[in-house]
Amino acid sequence: MALGGLRVLELAGLAPAPLCGMILSDFGAQVVRVDRLSRSAGAHQDVQARGKRSLALDLKRPQGAAALRRLCGRADVLIEPFRHGVMERLGLGPEVLLQENPRLIYARLTGFGQTGKYAKSAGHDINYLALSGVLSKLGRKNENPYAPVNLLADFAGGGVICALGVVIALFERARSGRGQVIDASMVEGVAYLSSFLWKSQKLLGLWSETRGESLLDSGAPFYETYRTSDGKFMAVGAIEPLFYKQFIKGLGLNSDELPAQMSVSDWPEMKKKFASIFAQKTQAEWCSIFDSTDACVIPVLSLDDAASHQHNKERSSFIKNDQGEMSPRPAPVLSRTPAVPSRKRDPFIGEHTEEILLEYGFTKQEIAKLHSDKAIEFKNLKANL
Repeated sequence: MALGGLRVLELAGLAPAPLCGMILSDFGAQVVRVDRLSRSAGAHQDVQARGKRSLALDLKRPQGAAALRRLCGRADVLIEPFRHGVMERLGLGPEVLLQENPRLIYARLTGFGQTGKYAKSAGHDINYLALSGVLSKLGRKNENPYAPVNLLADFAGGGVICALGVVIALFERARSGRGQVIDASMVEGVAYLSSFLWKSQKLLGLWSETRGESLLDSGAPFYETYRTSDGKFMAVGAIEPLFYKQFIKGLGLNSDELPAQMSVSDWPEMKKKFASIFAQKTQAEWCSIFDSTDACVIPVLSLDDAASHQHNKERSSFIKNDQGEMSPRPAPVLSRTPAVPSRKRDPFIGEHTEEILLEYGFTKQEIAKLHSDKAIEFKNLKANL
């Protein structure tokens, strides 16, 4: 695979960092998740651990911190998700690790970044969205802004942007031979994703200052979701005139008898009209009408329905692991070196501790000493099977 042979250490954390590590793993990297000991507060199982192995290490003990420092000497990438200053207090800051391994890519993934007023503050996806300006654009007219679960800042602005940063830094390292520090801020990541909003608001006039009144934010009746008679929904995105014409035809209406598509003052009434029509048929009936058209009308599917939809099945867009759990296939699809994601179950905390330490040059005597010092943990698999 494209990232085959790459050694990645991922310090266990919450949602964004595990996604970053999983992306690298899916495309061939050897990703080791460095877990807290299972008896430690905050030790938890990661649901984005596909293809990873687990090393249980107590970084609060000097022996554990020293072990990680040694591991980083042989690693290509370190993914670090802690608040600003934590790694420095452990003696594991980038100044130390990059001096010992100048080729190391040190990826620091945090909500607010390494500098600034909020650098040491706690936060979650909704807070990062708020500070980026993006949250102000999400929501319907006369309603509070709302965050679309934690996809935008945590995963898109965090995990995906950080993975992109890692790949960019690796590409540069191939020329310079030197690693570097990646300061991946979820605030800046999601703001970067919103570049279109910033530019289009002023240059294209697409956005009203009032949320929920514009073309793409639930203001337009032809860019909206509608409830069907069976309580499901259809998603409409008929923006261009050609597509809008097919949409109107599918609804059984005559465009000559309707207000102009871009007559903004008529949008609220048109939305009510479209809603009343969609409510007369089931989702399946609407699919039979629109599936063979370019009206840009698609059913709103549950996760289970998405995995079983004909289009997604034809592309193998969702895959099943050995435990029968369904999940999305890695994207994008590369023609020569596609991702070949692991089908194995996710690792238990500490399942591969000894195996990994041996690979990274520790002797069995050194491993035994770390264990007796309670700096590492082995997982008894028989207790879990």
